[in-house]
Amino acid sequence: MDERVRRQWAAAEARLLAWGGVSVVARATGISRSTIHAGIRELIEREETGVTPTARIRRPGGGGKPLVQTDPTIVQALDELVEPHTRGDPVSPLRWTLQSTSKLAAELTSRNHPISARKVAALLKDADYRLQGNRKTREGGSHVDRDAQFRHINGRVVAMQTRGQPVVSVDAKKKELVGDFKNNGKEWRPKGRPEEVRVYDFIDKAPDKGRVTPYGVYDLSANEGWVSVGTDHDTARFAAQTIGKWWREMGVARYPNATELLITADGGGSNSSRGRLWKVALQELADATGLVLHVCHFPPGTSKWNKIEHRLFCHVTQNWRGTPLVSHDLIVKLIGSTTTKTGLKVKAALDTERYESGIKVSDEQLQAVRIKRNDFHGEWNYSILPNERIG
Repeated sequence: MDERVRRQWAAAEARLLAWGGVSVVARATGISRSTIHAGIRELIEREETGVTPTARIRRPGGGGKPLVQTDPTIVQALDELVEPHTRGDPVSPLRWTLQSTSKLAAELTSRNHPISARKVAALLKDADYRLQGNRKTREGGSHVDRDAQFRHINGRVVAMQTRGQPVVSVDAKKKELVGDFKNNGKEWRPKGRPEEVRVYDFIDKAPDKGRVTPYGVYDLSANEGWVSVGTDHDTARFAAQTIGKWWREMGVARYPNATELLITADGGGSNSSRGRLWKVALQELADATGLVLHVCHFPPGTSKWNKIEHRLFCHVTQNWRGTPLVSHDLIVKLIGSTTTKTGLKVKAALDTERYESGIKVSDEQLQAVRIKRNDFHGEWNYSILPNERIG
């Protein structure tokens, strides 16, 4: 087909497809939308007048030359302009740029390479660039024994579960504002009647408002969780108290013959592997429960691997999506009503106790802790023995 027959054929196909036909045919054939529209106009003119338009037909190879032929250095100029701003693996088949096409076009034009923003986009696409958002994949510096610690934790968990001893994952969820503040997500409401909330997230100073910190304990074997909604500071004693409440409210009934408890936790925050108060608080918990407390911390930068994140907290967030957390009572009820198809059960309670922050633990207090460190990374893996237990 010559160019006239080709565009009229494409136009006829597009008209048969009706709405959106031009785009479909353009994608399928590579013929530009403007050429197809020109063919449609010719077909309409022929239908109305009965005369076939006699536009000049160019010989093969005629017409405007591609930009890469008239300006053979423009691709190199564009690559040099983009490369300093290019992210990702340099040998990856997919690259992406931070610069906008309009800025790149203006810069190329100023360098004697006149080009439009749309043409820049076409050249970038030909070079395998794509517009992309950020993705959270980098966890920071990876410890040399990261994988070995994961294997160690998995081995300890399996061994404890085999012996019928409890294993829990603990962590603090992010602090939440209490009041009529926007909460991400959507919920079903009458059309045109969204729930109105405050424009600015300034903390409400009322006694029953402020911020709360949900601290959770997730039982890996039973698929159950306990969450204490704390109204004061997120400290090591608050964390240990929450573990104690889980034991009294849920754990002791499920594991009446337990003598040990394995706690898997992040390496930072209120349950930091380097926190002195955390170890003192665990000693108090061990003495109160009579349990030998085994602790395994996740390596630095791997907090998202903690089971409680994707087996408990993510479901809590999903359950209260789009609902302003207007009161302590509502927060507790929303957490406690969280369930999943796999049978997750959650209990929650408000903790209004005061937890002093900035407590300094002396060397003497730390030495009183009956801590037994593991041969493999004792700073991450250790046990706290109750004082009434010998050995």
